[in-house]
Amino acid sequence: MRVTGADWTRLGAEAERVACFIGNRAYMKMTDGRCAALRPRRTPGGATEFFCTIYEKRPQACRDLARGSPECEGELAAKTERVRPRI
Repeated sequence: MRVTGADWTRLGAEAERVACFIGNRAYMKMTDGRCAALRPRRTPGGATEFFCTIYEKRPQACRDLARGSPECEGELAAKTERVRPRI
């Protein structure tokens, strides 16, 4: 997910934990196939769900796409193929 200059500023102290630069563009970091800002937690029923640790500061693209929506899933599917870990 692309991070704009305004997004980086809004992220503040969290920016370097959850985003990185590739060349002169910033992107959200991915950890185990998920955004680095997501953390697991247990629901009262014992299931695991993920919550955003930067929700109030999240990038504009995250604000524009509803979590789990067809648009969000489409972006994830389209961009997953482009992002390959470097070995």
